Amino acid sequence: MNISTAWRALSSGRLLRGWWPWRSVAYVAGGALAGFAAFIAITALLTLGVTLAVVLIGIPLLIAAALSGIPVGIVERLRLRLVDTRPAHDPHREPPRPGLASWARTRLTEQSTWRALGYTLLHATLLWPLDLLVLGFALVAPGSLLIAPAALALAEDGEVKLVKLWLIDDWREALLAVPVGLAGLVAGLYLVTLYAAGRGALARVLLSVPAEDARERLTAVTRSRARLVAAFDAERRRIERDLHDGAQQRLLALSMTLGLAKYAEGQDLQDLLDRARAESTTALAEIRELIHGIHPQVLVDRGLGPALEEALDHLGIPVESDISLPEERPPSAVETAAYFAAREVFTNVARHSGATNMRLSVEADTSWLRLEIIDDGHGGADPAEGTGLTGLADRIAVVDGTLSLSSPPGGPTRVHVEIPWHRSERPASSSPKTES
Repeated sequence: MNISTAWRALSSGRLLRGWWPWRSVAYVAGGALAGFAAFIAITALLTLGVTLAVVLIGIPLLIAAALSGIPVGIVERLRLRLVDTRPAHDPHREPPRPGLASWARTRLTEQSTWRALGYTLLHATLLWPLDLLVLGFALVAPGSLLIAPAALALAEDGEVKLVKLWLIDDWREALLAVPVGLAGLVAGLYLVTLYAAGRGALARVLLSVPAEDARERLTAVTRSRARLVAAFDAERRRIERDLHDGAQQRLLALSMTLGLAKYAEGQDLQDLLDRARAESTTALAEIRELIHGIHPQVLVDRGLGPALEEALDHLGIPVESDISLPEERPPSAVETAAYFAAREVFTNVARHSGATNMRLSVEADTSWLRLEIIDDGHGGADPAEGTGLTGLADRIAVVDGTLSLSSPPGGPTRVHVEIPWHRSERPASSSPKTES
């Protein structure tokens, strides 16, 4: 039976055989310490903020108090793993543009911040004293009974008062306290686990992604997938049109030229053969270019770095590139998404930005591939204006990646792409986040 939460450990009938009771003890004890620290911090921020508000210095302190739930939420989601190993996702949105002001505005206007603040106030005023009470009742009291013989042996006056209630002055009572303490300890471990499970459930509800946010994200993903399907359909029609208007017409002209050559002689025959050779060369070049646009062979054979270098050779503007990739290639889907994202940005830079220089940076570690493109163009790029950036973000979202765009009027434009991957993903053989 796979036990992932303290709740399931309680219902399994094997609670005392595993580590869940002691994980619960650690969770509750850590909650007491974290709650006391939160109480001190919030009290200091509110006191100083209210006192200094008349001279405006206290306003940032009051804002910091309002945002105090964010660091508390980070700590609590990490601590939650002690009693609930399921992922607890961060509910906060990415700010629409860089900078502290945009970050603070986003945080102050989202419900997740106020839910986290509510949990923090509850944690700092009620939960941490309750943590101490539960630990004292469930562990300290039974523990004092277990050590009754030792306490009596060390007592100078021949008597000891356990948990301020039970006065023991002879060895029979001291020995009787041991089994009572053992039974109390067993019951206490069940109590602590039950309390920790309920406390963790409260933390998950207030500090992780709520159901309505999950539904909103699912809706956004569904719309993204629909846009991607439409984009693939448009791409298919483009390929059909290019084949019909380009290579097919070249091959038809080649066929007609060869047909005429059948009846020609002398210089006319040589001219027709030369024309046929030129038309076949042009047709092959167009087919090769079309195939390269679908999936370049260099990407398959040599990987993302050489494929990007080859694409830069045809850009037409000076480029400073810094490509640092590990020997082990990322999964094919990740390479493909990163390559075509870069190609889309290259096309936008060449056609719309008016840039005279561009910088490309690509790096990867064991879990992320990051790609950044900066140009010195006039800026003002907006996904809503049909520059292809929405489709680009959708392509990145398919592989759970993110795209951020910073393009203030006057430039520069910065596109940053991050795609997660893991070494085990490769076999052996989002709506965009816009920053103005």
